[in-house]
Amino acid sequence: MNADPADQRKLLDLADLDARIRHDERVAGNPPQAAEVRDLLAQRATLTQELSSRANARDDLTAEIARLESDVKVVDARIARDTERLAASSNPKQAQGFESELAALARRKSDLEDLEIELMERLENADAAVAEQEALIAETNARGAELSAEAKRVVAEATERLEGARRDREAVAGSVPTDLVALYERLAARGNGAGLLRAGACEACRMVLPPSDLASVRRAQTDEVVFCPECGAILVRTEESR
Repeated sequence: MNADPADQRKLLDLADLDARIRHDERVAGNPPQAAEVRDLLAQRATLTQELSSRANARDDLTAEIARLESDVKVVDARIARDTERLAASSNPKQAQGFESELAALARRKSDLEDLEIELMERLENADAAVAEQEALIAETNARGAELSAEAKRVVAEATERLEGARRDREAVAGSVPTDLVALYERLAARGNGAGLLRAGACEACRMVLPPSDLASVRRAQTDEVVFCPECGAILVRTEESR
């Protein structure tokens, strides 16, 4: 196949535009922030599960403290009742019984209050653990929002570049003979469509041509379409190919 060298050189523009289009299609479909966003979503799920566990532990402590406070109120009511009865009693034996029961109630109240103090300390730690987890989740959410906004910006920029590159490609392709474009596109669909021959190497595949192949390419007429023996791309020859 023969083609004007100027038209062959336009294939390099097509190859460059196609590379840019492929790159921006990948960026638009899967921005670089997407992987970290997915990791953050998984991390947030784990953090949320841990928050639920910590919140349940805190709620259990709160309920236990409420139960203890209720028990203390019952003990206080019994102490007040027995104190009144002791004051009104004139029977020494009965009074001794009230005094014994009051002593037992006092010990019971002391035990309950000691346990309540212990639980209050544990509740303080549990509140701190919940707050710590909530802060981690808030930090994760903030980072996720930041990445999402950045990803939207990157996708918008890639989409804008894509529109321009596709317009440019259409213009370049329209200025090249259809049979040459068709050949380029068939090759590009399999791998490399076209590459510049520079310093004895094909820039499409970055392979240096063996001396015999290079000599054969250099003997070809300037309008002859030649191919890279390594990747099959159209080898475009310019002043840099000598």
